Amino acid sequence: MLIATGDWIGMFPWSPHLLNQDLHFNKVSSKDCILEPLSLPESPGGTTALEGSPSVPCIFCEEHFPMDEQDKLLKHMIIEHKMVIADVKLVADFQRYILYWRKRFTEQPVTDFCSVIRINSTAPLEEQDNYFLLCDVLPEDRVLREELQKQRLKEILEQQQQERNDNNFHGICMFCNEEFFGNRSVLLNHMAREHAFNIGLPDNIVNCNEFLCTLQKKLDNLQCLYCEKTFRDKNTLKDHMRKKQHRRINPKNREYDRFYVINYLLSNPSVLPTKELGKSWEEVQLEDDRELLDHQEDDWSDWEERPDSAVCLFCEKQAETIEKLCVHMEEAHDFDLLKIKSELGLNFYQQVKLVNFIRRQIHQCRCYSCHVKFKSKAELRTHMEETKHTSLLPERKIWDQPEYYFPTYENDILLCTLSDSESDLTAQEQNGNITIISEDTSKLHALKQTSILNQLLLHEGLKN
Repeated sequence: MLIATGDWIGMFPWSPHLLNQDLHFNKVSSKDCILEPLSLPESPGGTTALEGSPSVPCIFCEEHFPMDEQDKLLKHMIIEHKMVIADVKLVADFQRYILYWRKRFTEQPVTDFCSVIRINSTAPLEEQDNYFLLCDVLPEDRVLREELQKQRLKEILEQQQQERNDNNFHGICMFCNEEFFGNRSVLLNHMAREHAFNIGLPDNIVNCNEFLCTLQKKLDNLQCLYCEKTFRDKNTLKDHMRKKQHRRINPKNREYDRFYVINYLLSNPSVLPTKELGKSWEEVQLEDDRELLDHQEDDWSDWEERPDSAVCLFCEKQAETIEKLCVHMEEAHDFDLLKIKSELGLNFYQQVKLVNFIRRQIHQCRCYSCHVKFKSKAELRTHMEETKHTSLLPERKIWDQPEYYFPTYENDILLCTLSDSESDLTAQEQNGNITIISEDTSKLHALKQTSILNQLLLHEGLKN
């Protein structure tokens, strides 16, 4: 089956921006395009991948990827093998799914199983390209997905029943270090009652030990369980979670989905045919367990948490305010952002585009003044400081483009500190760029009929 591009873009729930960039991979220089989200360096304390985690092979070659880097494998198969898997997040066991099709593709041609997607179908023949779509339209794929769902559900229900009946559980409270023995519900009810930390009813949870270890590791890394910010010490973190009412898990973090039985039921239509029969784990978390939550703390006094830091445009120096960061960039790199903003009369959106433009050039180790590319950022900084190129911006038409509305780094705090204050208006007035609000001319005919000028013209005509 042959499919045009527009018919299949909406079929994939994973990384749509990544897919769009990958499809144009051959049109953009591979050295310059950025195929994954970037993040600026942060303070230590974030989570890291578990060592020795199982890997998944590519369907076509010997490349292997860790299970927690599933998107990298999917991107590899698109770029290298032109293979797209639809509705990946609905596959109950991704590793078994890949291994099954890896074996089948050695037995029969790919075209026996996959629909063919023609890219640039209206372009000349030499510019067209074919991609392969593997989805549950194929009966064999649909049966495989259903069997994997049933197998996973069976394993989860068996594990849940074993945990519910286990009276040899041993755990330590994450907040007061008190030890608990017997059933897991004793510890979970204690944290809900004494510390207002409710992750749902015990009977709704599976793989409880792994769940508690995951949460404990975040706390050990000084990371808030709700907003997931990191703090300098345990006392600051404890005060933050108590005063900000952050003694709960982040409902947007999909990492926790696997610890709630309801998610395995929702993914199995043979068990729950309608949405009314199930609910998401966020709803499970918010269940009204009044008996456990009678003793919540009421004293939530204001406090000042550690502010986020913005990162320098040219190095990894961080500062808590834009004023401090601007002083650093002026002294260390001879780059005066406030002066440039004033001289060019930049409004907020133009500042955003300028910052994103500079970020991208520095990320690609390219001098934005002379366009020379270097092997490392250190060499680029040395060049720009020696030649004074940090202060030599290119023409406005180079960086004042819509593409630079989008941040180069997803966590660029500097963008949040830019302002469009009265000083901007002053700079505009100095440059003569005063904004003029035009008159509403949508009802021009009516204006002409009722205008006082008609009376004046008539009066002048009679006089003459």
